Amino acid sequence: MTQAPTAPKALRRRHDREIVALAVPAFGALVAEPLFVMVDSAIVGHLGTHQLAGLGVAAALLMTAVSVFVFLAYATTAAVARRVGAGDLAAAVRQGMDGIWLALFLGTVVVAVTLPTAPWLVQAFGASDTAAPYATTYLRISSLGIPAMLIVLAATGVLRGLQDTRTPLYVAVGGFTANAALNAGLVYGAGLGIAGSAWGTVIAQVCMAAAYLIVVVRGARRHGASLRPDAVGIRASAQAGVPLLVRTLSLRAVLLIATAVAARLGDIEIAAHQIVLALWSLMAFALDAIAIAGQAIIGRYLGADDAEGARQACRRMVQWGIATGVVLGILVVVARPLFIPLFTSDSAVHDTLLPALLVVAVSQPIAGVVFVLDGVLMGAGDGRYLAGAMLVTLAVFAPVALLVPMVGGGLTALWWAMTLMMTVRMLTLWLRMRSGRWIVTGATR
Repeated sequence: MTQAPTAPKALRRRHDREIVALAVPAFGALVAEPLFVMVDSAIVGHLGTHQLAGLGVAAALLMTAVSVFVFLAYATTAAVARRVGAGDLAAAVRQGMDGIWLALFLGTVVVAVTLPTAPWLVQAFGASDTAAPYATTYLRISSLGIPAMLIVLAATGVLRGLQDTRTPLYVAVGGFTANAALNAGLVYGAGLGIAGSAWGTVIAQVCMAAAYLIVVVRGARRHGASLRPDAVGIRASAQAGVPLLVRTLSLRAVLLIATAVAARLGDIEIAAHQIVLALWSLMAFALDAIAIAGQAIIGRYLGADDAEGARQACRRMVQWGIATGVVLGILVVVARPLFIPLFTSDSAVHDTLLPALLVVAVSQPIAGVVFVLDGVLMGAGDGRYLAGAMLVTLAVFAPVALLVPMVGGGLTALWWAMTLMMTVRMLTLWLRMRSGRWIVTGATR
């Protein structure tokens, strides 16, 4: 009788330790990623305005191309974690190698498409005549690093599935440091200008991919897993990634629609929107770190045929998501006098920004639930449902957002529409979680 009340507490503490052990390093790695572009911008910015504008266009195109394939990390994490839970580490690493081979294939295709079409892509993105040559140069050179970038995504998924988020953190920090040193040396020391920045990024990404491959290959040899490409496994990895690709494209469409609507509202509104979106994205890193922990933990429990363990871990992570969202919302409100002046000194932008920012603060607990359940269902390999739920969300959000300028709504109204989008996502994910249909145990789904 005396031990019964302590059992749930002990279980919660165990879940908490697992979540923290995986989420904290994952957060560090996530934050390191956008620092690549920030370093490039800081170094290239001193070359001139036209060079910086060219970098902005090329970097946006590059990041869009890479982010579309983020399913390489998500799908690989879930598949590998299941094998780990089933106790078959050789099959887990073999599954990861299939994802890495798929990344290499997709990266090669993207390079083959990007190199000849770079001038057209830059023009289509709206680069000015003075910025376009710099954008084309940066895009062509940096695209050579896309295979390495996609390998990094897939290999990150392998290690997350193996319950290791520390190695990705170390590699990300090392890559960031190398990128900064190479950019400074090649841009100014070697006098290569914006081309030097692009080459620095390519070299840093190739080194990161090499570091990951060394770790994965060592694991494969240790567990006796084959390193050769397997057509059946690669095809299975691609099929698992298709629904997550649909989900990602739908989410990108939401963000593009929101930006397009903000642009129609006026220059002040789009300027304020970009600031709000940047802060919203920054807070998403903290929530996404918990989601990454969810992918790894849930996949492992389901692979071990522990359905009840998966349910309990899910409940605890939802509590973490809500609590983190509340803390982030409070921080936004309390710290707004400190960070808003860092972004703008324009009083009109400030006045437009503030109420929209308060809407974002209020919605953070909702975002916490969304990110966590998204991670849980990814870890369960429930990609088809995630794709369908995101398409439903897009169908609800698009007409509401497009009505904002028609009815005379401002930026605050647009961010209420974004909150509606997150609420719809929360409801669809919550219904799936409550149904229990995502719980499919075994080494494979």
